[in-house]
Amino acid sequence: MPAPAPSAPESHLSLGDAVSVIIGIVVGAGIYETAPFILSCVASPAEAMLVWALGGALSVVGALCYAELATTYPREGGDYFFLRRAFGPGMGFLFSWSQLVVLMSGSIGLMGFVFADYAARLWGLGPTAAPWLAAAAVTGLTLLNLAGLQSGRRTQNVLTALKVVGLTAIVVAGLGWPQAPAEPAVAPGAGAGFGLALILVLYTYGGWNDAAFIVAEMRDKRRDIPRALLFGTAGVALVYVLVNAAYLHGLGFTRAREAKAIAADVLQGPLGPVGAAVMSVLVMISALGAVNGLTLTGARIYSGAGADFPALRFLARRDSGRGVPASALLAQLGCTLTLVFLLGHPAGRAVAGGALAGVGLGPVTWQGHGGFDTLLKCTAPVFWAFFLLTGISLFVLRSRDQGIERPFPVPFYPVLPLLFCLTCAWMLQAAVDYAGVLSLVGLVPVVAGWPLYRWLGRGAPTTG
Repeated sequence: MPAPAPSAPESHLSLGDAVSVIIGIVVGAGIYETAPFILSCVASPAEAMLVWALGGALSVVGALCYAELATTYPREGGDYFFLRRAFGPGMGFLFSWSQLVVLMSGSIGLMGFVFADYAARLWGLGPTAAPWLAAAAVTGLTLLNLAGLQSGRRTQNVLTALKVVGLTAIVVAGLGWPQAPAEPAVAPGAGAGFGLALILVLYTYGGWNDAAFIVAEMRDKRRDIPRALLFGTAGVALVYVLVNAAYLHGLGFTRAREAKAIAADVLQGPLGPVGAAVMSVLVMISALGAVNGLTLTGARIYSGAGADFPALRFLARRDSGRGVPASALLAQLGCTLTLVFLLGHPAGRAVAGGALAGVGLGPVTWQGHGGFDTLLKCTAPVFWAFFLLTGISLFVLRSRDQGIERPFPVPFYPVLPLLFCLTCAWMLQAAVDYAGVLSLVGLVPVVAGWPLYRWLGRGAPTTG
């Protein structure tokens, strides 16, 4: 007996909800943790501000491309549907499979460990508490999303509002309580280079595209999708520029480059020693906002795929009361918790390290936030490869679907889409150079997904 057809997602999300999701996902820990290293890569405050502004401009270009795709094809799953329509169901399946087992689940796990590391430090807990705190954060926010779309939406809006309040406090403290003596406009030594700084900045801007996963649940798709992508991405860029201006004004270029906890140092101006504790709370809130946003949007990828593959129809099923893809949320939670304990617990790391060493890819040093920094280093090439394919899909679908109305055609076509694709290709090359031989680890889920697709793909639509 065939599985019942899944019910269509209901349109409950507003423009403000979508903007909140973008800001909540993008503004994680990077603005607090990587800012000093990015500053050390450039030679002057002017270069520092330029690299953050340029990263924001390139992200807005990408948002314009996604706005065309999402308004033309306002289907659940975003990139999944774009890739499936442009390149066939196999490519769509590989994208959703890779997101489930590594990319999205890994990002959720990383943000869970960011929360856990700062919580353990604030509460005086030992390092053994981190995987359990991360698991608790991921599980708790998944349960809130299982309670219903309204619950997940409200949680996101509250966390994003708190995050914006905290970032505003950093800006006010940095601009209002400068602590740095006068210094030269250019620091001695040119740093590691503007190009590396831009790569790191683009990583810090990552996540704005996840709003495309929830387009099917937005109320006014034609108007709100492009406005959400543009307002959300441009809003993040404005926040990042203002926060970095506060860092530079509050601490000075030299001290900001050398800071170990840059936001805490800025907050010490008005708050004194309490600034470090306040900074920990801000990072914890930022991490929880990212976990919730990724949890909410990620489940929609697998729900979209489940609607197309009869064997996975259960992932798309929604009950009329809660309006959420419960099975997709639970599958995502299961994959995330597996990664949390595989990479974040000593016993799990021993198993993962032994497996990699057995195929000639070890020994591996598990660095940063439970080892998730190492995982994302390995899988970054796959992320940017799919991102590049989504950019290319815009050209493919423009040619193939000439008769379809495009409510928001990207301006200056084909220049801006080409710029987006070139940016993705450059980041793909940088990710491969950075990961080296560990790039092969990121290919494992893709390779493993192909025979799974051949087994599960019977009955999947090839178009539509």
